[in-house]
Amino acid sequence: MRRLRPLALALVVALSGCSLITLDFQPKIRPLQEKTVEGHGASKILILDLSGMLSEDLPSFSLGAPPPRVPLLARVREELLKAEKDDKIRALVVRINSPGGTITASDVLYHELLAFKERRKIPVVAMIMDVGASGGYYAALAADTIVASPTTVTGSIGVVMITVDAQGLMQKIGVAPLAIKSGPMKDAGSPFRALTGPELAVFQGIIDDMYGRFVHLIVQSRRLPEDRVRALADGRVYTADQALRLGLVDRIGYLEDVVTLAKEKAGIAEARIVMYHRPKEYRANIYSATPAPATAESALAQFAAALGGGGPRFLYLWWP
Repeated sequence: MRRLRPLALALVVALSGCSLITLDFQPKIRPLQEKTVEGHGASKILILDLSGMLSEDLPSFSLGAPPPRVPLLARVREELLKAEKDDKIRALVVRINSPGGTITASDVLYHELLAFKERRKIPVVAMIMDVGASGGYYAALAADTIVASPTTVTGSIGVVMITVDAQGLMQKIGVAPLAIKSGPMKDAGSPFRALTGPELAVFQGIIDDMYGRFVHLIVQSRRLPEDRVRALADGRVYTADQALRLGLVDRIGYLEDVVTLAKEKAGIAEARIVMYHRPKEYRANIYSATPAPATAESALAQFAAALGGGGPRFLYLWWP
């Protein structure tokens, strides 16, 4: 093989009829290291990366680049805890390039960023790159300031429940699933039958509650009237200029503008721009990314992982 991918190889050797030897060739996950990518001085500005599908799970498979071995939520918390112990970190830049993800992952990221900001009392600036939609925008609400790239797509405020109705297919192949259940809604959302009217009402109620939470956070964070937020939160996406006019973002600029803004808010003239990484991960400048570059195949794998199993899941996700 030209390249040896990380794998675990179990070697069974019969010694006295009962011995088992297991050899693990998968590289150990090393602690985070700090890398200065630009600038100089004693003070530091940390760039934290939120890219791709926001999910609490690792993809179970990958058709493209190997998936990260550390789940997103675990990696973000690890970075924030490391930064919290470093008094030289004077500001945090959260670089977002995500269409969103599960409601839980989006909410946990928001919570972690907000808790870090409240504990450290330092400026937090969110920078939306290509896409910061739905759950990606939800996480950005924890920042003091949200900056969009001139070509950003953002918004898509709302909730979607995605499931599969395979009843017609099952009928064509002559398979009839049978669910023995304790109540009429115990298998609600099953891909093997259509939703009933009462089940649709139950799921719509859940979606309305989660949507209300999203709206409330925007009202609270962006200081906008609720009726105005509900009017613009119909699921559509917005350009950077549109988002600025609607009050969803504070500024339009580039990443270097965000770094300058972070220095101003921290009250410092000079700072080293730092990123955390595992050994051998590439870090050369402020555009270096934490995960492997996204591809159509890896995005599909992440999406499939977020859906999980065959049951429905509720997502803060831009899903055109």
